[in-house]
Amino acid sequence: MSWNFAEILEQAKTEAQAVDSPQAMEAFRLKYLGKKGLVAAIFGSLGQAQPQEKAAIGKGANDLRQLVEALMAGKSTGLKSSQVQQERIDMSLPGTGERLGHTHILTQTMQEITTIFEQMGFVTIETPEIETEFHNFTGLNIPVDHPSRDAFDTFYLHAEDPTAKGRRLLLRSHTSPGQVRIMKHHKPPLAVIVPGRVYRPDAVDASHSFMFHQLEGLLVDEKAQFSELKGLLTEFCKRFFGPKVVMRFRPHFFPFTEPSAEVDINAEILGIQRKKWLEILGCGMVNPKVFEAVGYPKGKYRGLAFGMGIERMAMLKYGINDIRLFYENDVRFLKQF
Repeated sequence: MSWNFAEILEQAKTEAQAVDSPQAMEAFRLKYLGKKGLVAAIFGSLGQAQPQEKAAIGKGANDLRQLVEALMAGKSTGLKSSQVQQERIDMSLPGTGERLGHTHILTQTMQEITTIFEQMGFVTIETPEIETEFHNFTGLNIPVDHPSRDAFDTFYLHAEDPTAKGRRLLLRSHTSPGQVRIMKHHKPPLAVIVPGRVYRPDAVDASHSFMFHQLEGLLVDEKAQFSELKGLLTEFCKRFFGPKVVMRFRPHFFPFTEPSAEVDINAEILGIQRKKWLEILGCGMVNPKVFEAVGYPKGKYRGLAFGMGIERMAMLKYGINDIRLFYENDVRFLKQF
């Protein structure tokens, strides 16, 4: 049996050009390379061929197989490219889009609180998380033997305070050191807020963490009054919790303010039934000893100060019952806000 390989090769090229789908590609493959295909038939004819024809027939069959495989490889790439192109220009398909993240709930709460106070004339200032004992304790009327120091006196570093020999630096236990730093470098009148992370030796549970966020507020001029402090915090609470919020001021003690108070809000506004009042922040008039520590003239200035925990404010506003949820990075929780 004789084979016209030139004609067969040209026919294969022509048929390959007509292949326009995966189904047509499979039919093309079976015709030439299948078990009952043309290449198999050519090799099968070697048994009846004359000895002098076998070499030419074998070479022709191999040439045909290589050509068909090359044609299929090229055509397969073209089909994939065409398919991708069709998908790209098919405007009827729904979009998939990139998933975008958003700010953490604590960042959102911090930004909301700072925005409210900035609208009332306060300036936001960041102060260091690594503090000296003077700024963290002594300048705030908390000497070494003061009982209130026990709850804060921790997280000391190996680094030594460059301004006091034998005294080590520590991670700040509240944002109140910002009061001392700011008043040492700025003269009244001033109105500032100091947000940031703080560290305490608290055991971690649903309402405590060894690291959390606070915001400190300070206003100093020659005629500041406690009534102004009450009006300022009342306005803040109405903007943050809503105009129906009900507040009360309870006498309290803080070493760096005198008189001092804690502020509570009525729990019913937040839909909490188990308590009537919930503490949200502490405040008071700046203690004269703090003015003395920063070098202000005795009796010349009066100041008001307040501080709040950002996690607590967020928990109350959004009904979150466990502070650990803020730090576990569970996307199911975070994407709710």
